[in-house]
Amino acid sequence: MSELNLILLGPPGAGKGTQAQRLIKDWDLPHISTGDLLRDHRERATELGQQAGKYMSEGKLVPDDLVIAMIFEKIEQQGDDGFLLDGFPRTIAQADALGDELDKRGRRLTAVLLIDAPDEEVIGRLSGRRVCSDGHVYHVDNDPPKHPDVCDQDGKPLRQRDDDKPEVIQRRLDTYHEQTKPLIEYYEEQGVLRAFDGSRAPGEVHDHIRATLATLRLEERL
Repeated sequence: MSELNLILLGPPGAGKGTQAQRLIKDWDLPHISTGDLLRDHRERATELGQQAGKYMSEGKLVPDDLVIAMIFEKIEQQGDDGFLLDGFPRTIAQADALGDELDKRGRRLTAVLLIDAPDEEVIGRLSGRRVCSDGHVYHVDNDPPKHPDVCDQDGKPLRQRDDDKPEVIQRRLDTYHEQTKPLIEYYEEQGVLRAFDGSRAPGEVHDHIRATLATLRLEERL
């Protein structure tokens, strides 16, 4: 069976998390999230985790070479049939470094999956989110509680998280557009970018991605 080496791109709130969970079940791929990797290595106090921890404790960015080392350790352990990389790369320099490491191992990207949505859609999704202290999530328009600002399951008050406030979301989007969006052109030039409309229903997006990946695998066999 050919490998499925995938990168997931897109702005916050476009539905990447939902699609990632479906894809790893569909294709039995390891979900490699750089945030999770860093936390895991720090908790286990690995050599890489200790090196990264020195930067994190000082509020500095972890160097790309350390992050890539963690990524490829995970790929070598669990990614014989492929992987789904989420949260990396975020810049052209990181994409170049990632590509170099794949080349060294005789591997290549199958596709970069861009799940996109307009800024106003993202802001509406995230700013309408409400949570209780036990983590139950609602949306004021799409999934409202039976009683305003009260959790249906435990009766606790619902609140808007600080990072779901419109002004914070806009700053996150500005960062995405400035730093990460150039990767779209980068991977378009390589012929591996596949774009999906994240404003559509999650099931429709999922079906479109599955069909696209099935076609890519069929083309590899021809």
